[in-house]
Amino acid sequence: MEIKRLFDILYNQQEKQTLEVCLAKKTGETWKTYSTQEYIDIANSVSRGLLKIGIKKGDKIAIVVDNNCPEWNFLDIGIQQVGAISVPVYSTISAEEYEYIFNDAEVKVCFASNLELISKVSETQKKTPSLEYIYSIEKLQDFPHWEEILDSGNKNENQNEVEQIKNSVKEDDLATLIYTSGTTGKPKGVMLSHKNLVSNVIASRKRIPPLGEKPKALSFLPICHVFERMIIYLYQYSGISIYYAENMDKIGDNLKEISPQVMTVVPRVIEKVYGKIYETGMNSGAVKSKIFAWALNLIEDYDPLRKDKPLSWYLKYKVANKLVFSKWREGLGGKMVTLVSGSAKLSEQLNRMFWAAGIPILEGYGLTETSPVISVNSFNKNGFEIGSVGKPLKNVDVKIAEDGEILVKAPSVFKGYYKNPAKTKEAFTPEGYFKTGDIGVINSKGILKITDRKKQIFKTSGGKYIAPEPIQNKMLEIPFIAQIMVVGEGQKMPCAIIQPNFDYIRNWAEKNNLNLDLDPKKITENKQVIDEIQKGIDDKNKHFGHWEQVKRFVLTPEEWTIDNDLLTPTLKMKRKNIKERYIELYNELYEN
Repeated sequence: MEIKRLFDILYNQQEKQTLEVCLAKKTGETWKTYSTQEYIDIANSVSRGLLKIGIKKGDKIAIVVDNNCPEWNFLDIGIQQVGAISVPVYSTISAEEYEYIFNDAEVKVCFASNLELISKVSETQKKTPSLEYIYSIEKLQDFPHWEEILDSGNKNENQNEVEQIKNSVKEDDLATLIYTSGTTGKPKGVMLSHKNLVSNVIASRKRIPPLGEKPKALSFLPICHVFERMIIYLYQYSGISIYYAENMDKIGDNLKEISPQVMTVVPRVIEKVYGKIYETGMNSGAVKSKIFAWALNLIEDYDPLRKDKPLSWYLKYKVANKLVFSKWREGLGGKMVTLVSGSAKLSEQLNRMFWAAGIPILEGYGLTETSPVISVNSFNKNGFEIGSVGKPLKNVDVKIAEDGEILVKAPSVFKGYYKNPAKTKEAFTPEGYFKTGDIGVINSKGILKITDRKKQIFKTSGGKYIAPEPIQNKMLEIPFIAQIMVVGEGQKMPCAIIQPNFDYIRNWAEKNNLNLDLDPKKITENKQVIDEIQKGIDDKNKHFGHWEQVKRFVLTPEEWTIDNDLLTPTLKMKRKNIKERYIELYNELYEN
């Protein structure tokens, strides 16, 4: 069948490869699974129930969940089939942001997963005239449950009406309104049509490597983000069973339980996984820690495209693989074919290590406005390069502007910003290319490399331009550093605000028998810690021009998290918020 609307993907699966396990989530000690047919039946019940409460084509319906779950999918398809528009919302945003989004989108119905979120939404309802109905996904006392919609739609009496509306939905119709979390300013509503997302799904399919029979994926990144959401559609289009992780703390357990072949990640997750691997390896006893360090040193410059090392290296690698890297793979379930990384730039060093360990990471690039994938690496040697984001998808036209900005034209590029024609016009060139705001280059093989965010590049008082991202990525190779933000716009030199890796530092202190006060504030004031970080920065500074080198740094006494509003829900730094929160520390950098 021809796939033109997002819900066509599900019916295509029914026609071509019905799955016994299409969706799954952990309930108690067992995995509750849903077949393709059950998925369709529940989605149709949702559609019928929505029509019975008066939902019409074009109405906006918000979905807010704290953890990914099949209910999100049932609601998503049910909403689409009646021509309504879904408004997925992050669970971690503030009450003020809920109020802004719900009013801007004129949300009519909201489904929220738990009591905390229901309470937030209920508070918002008082200031949102359009919001008529709120349903909980968990069963809660005193709140309508989402199954009331299912129950009212259980009879097939109005299925003909659902079918008529489904047939009237066109590929250019608006499917969803996604409010970008953003690192500055108020969120903008990105209008994505069925065609935008479907074209991205179909074009991305060719980049998935062979995964074997009955492949499984584990999903934990927020499904309200366009990256994970498109990937979920892609899994369905590719016949991959989707298992939803219980929560961030249980991912390790869930990986071992289901042994998936594929999983999406963001760089911060890879950094945390490697941090735990490193701590375990370096604290596993005198002999084992030496073997671990030897194995890491062996693969430091590993490149999967090069096979020119001496035979002695491959013999050593065989030993390292058996003694060290096989344990990494076991930790991911033992059958992982690939991890797909997006949202931010991945450290080249980490990428090399994971490839060498037999856990290939395919790094990609995109934005909410491009549905999202613009380019992604593949297992094809001509479409892969460490440090790059691969070749653009076949239906994506990419060119580099004179100032280095990446410009994109494709069927996956969004329809515009909701209620904001001025911002929409500003986002495109006169020739109709979307301005990504990222700086990049395309090499002779047609592979795209991102060098920085256009808006993050700053100029020092001496007139030198500084691109912070490459510097930050290099400094993150220092195990004492968890997060780093290079600053210095309008100042005489680049400096850095650093969040120490408190867990690593505590283990380091214990291993070295240091009498270290483990309070975060005391850690940031400890001379030995400061000296170790300075030593690392001095080493990494060698990779940069004198004007780019980090001259001074300060340490923050707390972690940067989503909850304290220093990271976006996709774990990107909110530069403005970080600077404002630590303005006194920032001022210390430039006092003399």
